[in-house]
Order: sequence, then C-alpha cells, then structure tokens
Amino acid sequence: MTTLLRRIAQISLLWLTVGTIALAQTNPPNVVFILADDLGWSDTTLFGTTTLYKTPNIERLAKRSMSFTRAHSASPLCSPTRASILTGMSPARTGITSPNCHVPEVVLNATLKDRAPANKPSIGPDPVTRLNTNYQTLPRSLKAAGYATAHFGKWHLGAEPYSALDHGFDVDIPHWPGPGPAGSFVAPWKFPDFDPRTPNEHIEDRMASEASAFMEAHRNEPFFVNYWMFSVHAPFNAKKDLIDKYRGMVDKKNLQNCPTYAAMVESMDDAVGTLLDTLDRLAVADNTIIIFTSDNGGNMYNTVDETTPTNNAPLRGGKATMYEGGTRVPLLVCWPGKVSGGSKSDVLMNSCDFYPTLLEMLSLKPASGQRFDGASLVPALKGKPMDRDAIYTFFPHDPPVPEWMPPSVSIHRGDWKLIRLFACGENGADRWKLYNTRDDIGETTDLIAKQPELVKELDKRIGEFLQDANAVVPIANPAFDASKYDANEEGKPGREHFGGSGKTIKRAIKPIGLWNPSGDCRLSIEAGALVIESEGKDPYASSILKEEAPAGTLTLEFTAVSKSKGEGQVYWQEKGVGPSFAAARSVSVAMVHDGLPHPYRVSISAFKPVVPIRIDPSRDAGRIEISNLVLRNSDGIELQKWNFMK
Repeated sequence: MTTLLRRIAQISLLWLTVGTIALAQTNPPNVVFILADDLGWSDTTLFGTTTLYKTPNIERLAKRSMSFTRAHSASPLCSPTRASILTGMSPARTGITSPNCHVPEVVLNATLKDRAPANKPSIGPDPVTRLNTNYQTLPRSLKAAGYATAHFGKWHLGAEPYSALDHGFDVDIPHWPGPGPAGSFVAPWKFPDFDPRTPNEHIEDRMASEASAFMEAHRNEPFFVNYWMFSVHAPFNAKKDLIDKYRGMVDKKNLQNCPTYAAMVESMDDAVGTLLDTLDRLAVADNTIIIFTSDNGGNMYNTVDETTPTNNAPLRGGKATMYEGGTRVPLLVCWPGKVSGGSKSDVLMNSCDFYPTLLEMLSLKPASGQRFDGASLVPALKGKPMDRDAIYTFFPHDPPVPEWMPPSVSIHRGDWKLIRLFACGENGADRWKLYNTRDDIGETTDLIAKQPELVKELDKRIGEFLQDANAVVPIANPAFDASKYDANEEGKPGREHFGGSGKTIKRAIKPIGLWNPSGDCRLSIEAGALVIESEGKDPYASSILKEEAPAGTLTLEFTAVSKSKGEGQVYWQEKGVGPSFAAARSVSVAMVHDGLPHPYRVSISAFKPVVPIRIDPSRDAGRIEISNLVLRNSDGIELQKWNFMK
C-alpha cells in the first residue's frame, strides 16, 4: 500500500510538473520594467567607467540580457521621460517637458508664455503638468491583453485623477505623486497610509519586497510589474553601514567620490537582485521580459559629502543638460529564448521605443489610430541589422546647472548629433552645435563650421519633427536685455555666449538684504519691506541662513502685501542635499493677492539642519512686499530675523 501511494504521488508530481511547464509555455511572457531615477551612464559597472560603485546584480542581469551602449532618455529630466515610456511619444508631443507634475496647477495643454524676464533671450512654454488619461498607455494595453498590472515606486506624472491607478495599473504602491521619496529613503518616512514594517527600513528594500509579493500572487497569469525606483534621486541618504563602508573606499582623485551616493547605488542594485531572486524562485524567469534603464543622466549639481553625487565621465554634462551626460543611460533588455545573454548593441534608441518594442515582443497590436515617436527594437534584439533613422530630444528649458544650455532640441542620426539652441543667436536667431559622438564621446569639439551641409540637412529634420509633433517651441524674447545676462554667474552654469560676437554677456543678479532674486524678478527695499517685482511667472527670492537652523519643526513668519496671483510656496534646503533647490522640500502657502497686508505662519518639518530658505510668493508677474520676516524654532524662539531697513 505504501508503495502504491508513493507511486501515485510520483505520478501526481510528474503531471504537476508537466502542467507547470505547459502553463509557462502557453502563458504570454511576463514583463518587469525597472526604471532607476537619475542613474547615470557611468553609475554601473556595465561600461567599465566606475571603480567605486558596486552593481553585481545589474551585472548578473546583463549576463541574461542585451546591453545597449547608445541608449538615451527622451529628456534629461524625469517626468518627460516617464511620459514617453508610457505613451511611446516624445515630450515635444505630450507637452510634458519639465518635472513639474507635482505642482498644484493642472495643465493639460502646453502653451507659449506671454512674456519672459529681460535676462532671458527666449520665451518658452508653460509645460503640461499631468499625464492626460486620454492616452492609450502601456499598462492599459497590457491590461486589455489580460495582464495583471502593478506600479511600484516613483510616479511623478500626477495625483488623482492622473495617478497610476487612473492609467491602467491595478496596484500602485506607495501611491505617491511626489518627485522623490517622502522625506527619506530610510524610515521613518512620510508616505501617507504607508508605514515602515521595521525601524530603519529602506524604501527600496520595501518596494522590491512588495513587487516580489505581487509576482508571487500572480505567478500563474501574465503580469506587468512597473518598478520605477526612487533610487538614486535626492534626498541623498542611505543605510549608515553602507555609507561607512564606502567612506573607507573613497579616493578623492577619482571623479566619483561620494560615499552616500555609492551606498544609494548599492541599495538600488540590491533591489534588482531581490527581483531576480524572486523570478528564479517562482520558476518564471524563463518566461519574463526584463528591462532595466534610467530616466536621465546622473546628478552633477547637488552637493553631498562635500562633492557632487556622481560624475558622468567620459560623457559631458549630466542631469538637466542636453549633452550626452544628460540623456545617455544604461539599458539592459532580457528576453529569454530570443536575446543572446551578454550581448551588446550600439543601435541608437530612446525611451519612446519601449512601448512599440514591447507590443511586438508580446505579439500585440497598437490600438486603432495609435501612433508612436519610437520604433520597435525587436530586430536589434534578435541580432539582426537595424537601420535606425534618428532620435530626437526636446528640452525647451534652461535650468542653471553645470554645462547648461539655452532651451534646445537635438537630433541623433548615426554618429552625428546636432543641437538647435532656440533664439539665442544674432538678433534672436537660432544657433547650433554639432558633434560626432562616436569619435568624440565627450563632445569636446563643435564641428558646426566644418559641416555646413550636414547641419542644414539635420536641422531640416529637426524642423519637420517639431512640426509633426505640434511642439510649443521657444521664440525670441522682444524684451531681452543682453546686459542682464551672464551664463558664467549664478551657480557657474556654463560658458554660453549670445549675440554671435563671442563676448560674454553679463546678467546683473543683485542680492538685496541677504536675499537673492530669481531671473524672473528684481529686489529692492522700501519702508522696511523686501519688495519683489516680477516680469515673469515664477518669482522667488532665497537666503542662506546666518547659522543653520536645527532639524525639527520650524516656523517662518512674515507679512505680505501682494498684487500678483497664484499659490505661493516656501522651500527649505537641508544640510547635505546641496545648494540647489532642485531637490528641496516645500510647503504650499495660500497667498492673498488683494494689495492689503496679511500675516503668514508657515510650518517647516526638517529632517536635517536647514541652510537656505526660499520664498516663492506667487505664480505670475506683479509686486509683492514682504516684512516682519522671522524664522523660529519649535519653542517659538527667534533663530533669525531679517532687517529690511535701509
């Protein structure tokens, strides 16, 4: 009897195994899309460009994948790239051209601003602030094909009714619309309704765990896991033991020498390992497509551990620039049975390609009338020749970061890259830069004068692309005053020259009463008040505190008289994050713009000591007077008072 039972059990196990194999063979492939945030081309061990960072799990994935050496994000900033992945369309077409999808205003159509401050040579667009739910997004297409869909991590394309749940995902964890993790990577964090399970839990450990649980729950049906990491975006913090580990490994002669960032890279890589382990344990790895990439180049403008977070060498520039360091990103594609593991491709691609590529990989058709700015990479993935015509990058903004450019658009075709800089040449005309990115990966030599016919040909293509996309393109600013512009001033943003004469044009940015104005405004002091007068739509003033304010609850008190409009904000920069406010935390202020004095008390919750403060009093042109400005600690004790008496 025992022998008979054992035989029955063996037969049952055999049929179970056969059934499992048959199920794996008949189920459509699963999809796991891993998107790192701000991970530069040189931030992994894939290309031999780093000696500090350790990414063994990404190497492990590479052994199963094809690695693309000339992959690009559709934008040098995050939200535009994220929209391009989900729609297959360029930021020029969606209108999402800046990472502003967390702001209160809902804008669904890009329009040209009606003016620009005198220090700006061009008038640019007011970008879209939400991913329109009218789009047939990638998760919607996969859900319609029977996939269980889940999003984990950063979204940054809009809160309800524009959240991940509104775009075709069944699950969204932690359901957070912000530009980075809420407060910190390491608990305690401040995600609403999403608490850590253990003290000091790392958000990436948790996200990988949640994604693994979803895959296990849906192992017997096709699933789409969209794991968009918070790593390695600001705020810059990590597990203490990892920071200590890398602090002992740093070589200051190495361009990459930030221990905190290295620790963040390791936690990111650990999360990749968790997903790979789960797929292997569930025996579904052989039926799972995995994509690993980044939304833009590495951050080179914040300050962490008295250095920049990373360095993208041998590429020039980084996040928020149009040079290769801003858009060239790592890319691995694992397609079991189709892609040769450990293979490489130098085919040009950008993030608009993922959607049409996945549809072809899964034998799915686009929706009726659906169009893409990307192309399917399936021929390249199968090792066949692929004649990729061109890719485009549209970035009509000019954030003041190192290696910045005026608002611009670029085309990559073959080895050539042409950049059109809008309205910053002689008499408001466009200018151009031309590089051969194969011979000159660091973009050190502008060949514009040596290839006039090529420039005309490529620029014609740019014009056709912008027209087809119905892009809102910057135009010359009739109010531009060259004497107010200097690209070498604030933040050492670069060395662009305007006007064609080769001379540097200076911008007079003048601090008043310990406060520095934005390019949209000028400051003065009148009758005991700091006066902010703006010609643009984003006036603000910032001040570095005389002494750093302690972590905890702080209160900024002031009286304001405003003749402008729009919601205000107060930003604060915490120690170790850097002088730029790109990664600062903020709180909204319901400003009253009736021309009468109103008192304000703004509560600031700081995890670390606060160094600078910034006040954004409105969203439009106008005049604002600020007085009685005081910063207090949690006990109401005055930490700093600004004196606006002449």
